[in-house]
Parts: sequence; C-alpha cells; structure tokens
Amino acid sequence: MSENVYQFNFKQLDGQEVSMSEFKGKAILVVNTASFCGLTYHYTGLEKLYQKYKESGLVIIGFPCNQFGKQEPGTSKEIKDFCNLNYDVTFPMSTKVDVNGKNTHPLFKYLKSELKGKLNDSVKWNFTKFLIDPDGIPFKRFSSTTEPEDISLSIDEVL
Repeated sequence: MSENVYQFNFKQLDGQEVSMSEFKGKAILVVNTASFCGLTYHYTGLEKLYQKYKESGLVIIGFPCNQFGKQEPGTSKEIKDFCNLNYDVTFPMSTKVDVNGKNTHPLFKYLKSELKGKLNDSVKWNFTKFLIDPDGIPFKRFSSTTEPEDISLSIDEVL
C-alpha cells in the first residue's frame, strides 16, 4: 500500500474522472452517503462544514453506497438531483461505490486498512466519515452516528 490517498481516483456523478491528487495540500473528508437513510440529514451538516472550511482547505467528497438497506437505489442523475434539490450539496460527489466486500472501491480498502473500525475494519453503515490530513495521510475515522459538526475540532487539528 502506498503512504497516502493521492494514488486513487473516483468518478464524479457527471462521469468525470478525478484524481485524489487534485486535493494535495487540503484536508479531505470522505463520507459514504445514501439518499434514503435515517442519517441522510447529515448532508445538511456536511454542507455547513464544507462552507465553513473550504476556504481554509477542506474538501468533502461524498461516495454514495447502496450496500446498507438498499438506501441508495438511484442513478447518478437521481442522486445528484436529490442532493441538489434537498440539501444544496456543493461538495464533490462520486458515482455509487461499494465500501465493503469483493468490489470495495480501492480508496475505501485503503482507508479501512489505515483507520480500523471498532470491531472489524468494515464500514458499518451509511455516513461513516474518514478525515485525511493535507499530506494525504488518513487521520481519523468517525462512525455514521457522529454528527458532522462534531468533527470540527479534528478538522481544526489537521488544518
């Protein structure tokens, strides 16, 4: 495994390929998201965090995932429309990915190996959050129930 996240790519909802290296020097918050989850309201807090810290060097990237209760069944366009209409999401969003299992997105394989979970490494539910420092080093993992605003101190720490 390499020493940082910059070796990975993801596809945005519009299909454009993005290299994580585009975010060198920024703190990155990676979140697996879902449109029909009891925690979907986290989009509001995530967008607030993004607006508060983006000038200071934070980028948030949402990775929609349909692996938990099939709570992200939509197409990329449906996900994008949902996020825009309901939560005014302006941070980058990936196409749907798997965060567990044999088709796990390589970024999540890496993050889970670097930042272990409580019982095992698997992502337990939607809205698990991974904070990466400006050097691309995974810094801290937050459970799905951690409110976005409760991550502020850790963001301050890495910025």
